[in-house]
Amino acid sequence: MAILNMRFLPDPILRKQAKKVAKVTPQLKKLVENMVETMHDQNGVGLAANQVGSLQKVAVIQTPDMEEPMVLINPEIMKKEGERQVEEGCLSVPGYRGLVNRSEKVRAKAMGLDGKIYRVNAEELLAQALEHEIDHLNGILYIDHLVSHESLYKITYVHDDEEFEEDEEGEEEEATEHVAEEAPTSSSDD
Repeated sequence: MAILNMRFLPDPILRKQAKKVAKVTPQLKKLVENMVETMHDQNGVGLAANQVGSLQKVAVIQTPDMEEPMVLINPEIMKKEGERQVEEGCLSVPGYRGLVNRSEKVRAKAMGLDGKIYRVNAEELLAQALEHEIDHLNGILYIDHLVSHESLYKITYVHDDEEFEEDEEGEEEEATEHVAEEAPTSSSDD
């Protein structure tokens, strides 16, 4: 297994729609294994294939209460119920979080690595992760769902009574500009 290179905003692959997978191949299984390892390495809850440079319609999710990662091939949201505001971040938009609208419950279907279609009813974090990762596969980022532009904020960490920001100073300014350019002025963890 290998840790794959992450793609970050403004990489254009993050805005492209992934292509449907025709069948499960050994190469696809290897991609999934590497995506799971990459997700764990990045301390993410989910990862979509375009976040690691592949335009295959594949995502993996593992919430803290799941023993095994969920593999989603050609996933689709079939039904949404309710709406709630949640704080969200993304491995491809490091150093930022924002308030977005997500469904309270979702029903999704996907193909597993065994080639069989399965359905999942989800709520709370799993529902949020499903919407987030399936959005990725459609070229949509969480910043497209921000409650308001002002709800996007930079993450800072406190360590030994010192506050510091996630990125190095030069990278911070550049990242801020790209997020500001991409974030909508108004609209509705990985």
